[in-house]
Amino acid sequence: MAGDEDTNRLYQESLDLHEKYKGKIEISPKVPLETSRDLARAYTPGVAAVCRAIARDHELAYRYTLKANTVAIVTDGSAVLGLGNIGGYAAIPVMEGKALLFKMFAGIDAFPLCFESYQTDFVDQVRNIAPVFGGINLEDIAAPKCFEVEEALQDIGIPVMHDDQHGTAITVLAALLNACTVTGKDFSDLRIVVSGAGAAGYAIVRLLKCIGYSPDVCQHVREILVCDRQGIIHRNRKGLYANKYKFILADETNQERRMGGLADALEGADVFIGVSAPDLVTGAMIRAMNDDPIVFAMANPVPEVMPDVALAAGAAVVGTGRSDYPNQINNALAFPGVFRGALDAHARVINDEMKVAAAHALARYVESPVKDRIMPLVLDRGVVQAVATAVSEAARYSGAARDIG
Repeated sequence: MAGDEDTNRLYQESLDLHEKYKGKIEISPKVPLETSRDLARAYTPGVAAVCRAIARDHELAYRYTLKANTVAIVTDGSAVLGLGNIGGYAAIPVMEGKALLFKMFAGIDAFPLCFESYQTDFVDQVRNIAPVFGGINLEDIAAPKCFEVEEALQDIGIPVMHDDQHGTAITVLAALLNACTVTGKDFSDLRIVVSGAGAAGYAIVRLLKCIGYSPDVCQHVREILVCDRQGIIHRNRKGLYANKYKFILADETNQERRMGGLADALEGADVFIGVSAPDLVTGAMIRAMNDDPIVFAMANPVPEVMPDVALAAGAAVVGTGRSDYPNQINNALAFPGVFRGALDAHARVINDEMKVAAAHALARYVESPVKDRIMPLVLDRGVVQAVATAVSEAARYSGAARDIG
């Protein structure tokens, strides 16, 4: 098949590219090193003055070192793209690619830190690298470990965000806001079905419900049903207590205590959000939804339902995670601007206020959303600054920012 031939050709081109350049990023000096005076200022003895200043006040690391503009991309390689648990060595090319996006889109120096396996001291190991970095981007760590790691690192004094969770959730919220504009649906009256209760699904639900965020600022949706492989998550489901995070989902969603499978959940729904597996949704299931349904089928590379099937079944707006269809919902629209804004504010955390601000900025960037354009293009370089400005402002008014002077 032509498609398979093109994919195989792309794979070979990628192998050749990586072999030629021995990776995709490098470290470059910022200061001159041509004379003995240059050496004395950049290294010894001059650097002793900088060290003494930082020893007296650790916050000065933001003024005098790379910390102000550097992010660690941390993974244990347990959930890499669609490849699964391939370990730290095999995860390096993906983390390098993420570092490239950070640099090209947001001007952030990011570096891959790939652990070969998830050890009991993984959290402590990550905690101990905090002095060097202004932020930590957790990447491709399997659920539920990704939740545990992120929660355990919120007190280290720099932003720690699992992008697979929150980058995805931010872009979904932005897309949903603009889809409501297109369809005329009321955000606060939406009935939403989320397929997938892993990292992305959990974070999407939490952001749409605005858990932990001031209710007078963030308006939450009417109802959310979450489906996993066993069907609709509800409070009385057997074995639910074995997974803390599914228990939280059960407690905060499905107020009507509905049971059944995905098809049952979609009856009368306004929105489908898929972060699960290919070909789970049929045209008949979409026709059972409310009028003008919104369908975000984001499984990659094959979505839960193909756009042409969804549109033929009556979907008013369709988005996927793919770049070859309209309305790509890609976390690359979110994470560069979120970390840029957090670094600019010298933020201690990335809180809900900052995430919601990012989503609204991303939505506003599309001035007049229409059916086939509810999201900016990933390669639009103006997106980062719009998101970063909103995030930085939110960090300051929410108290997450530092005043370095």
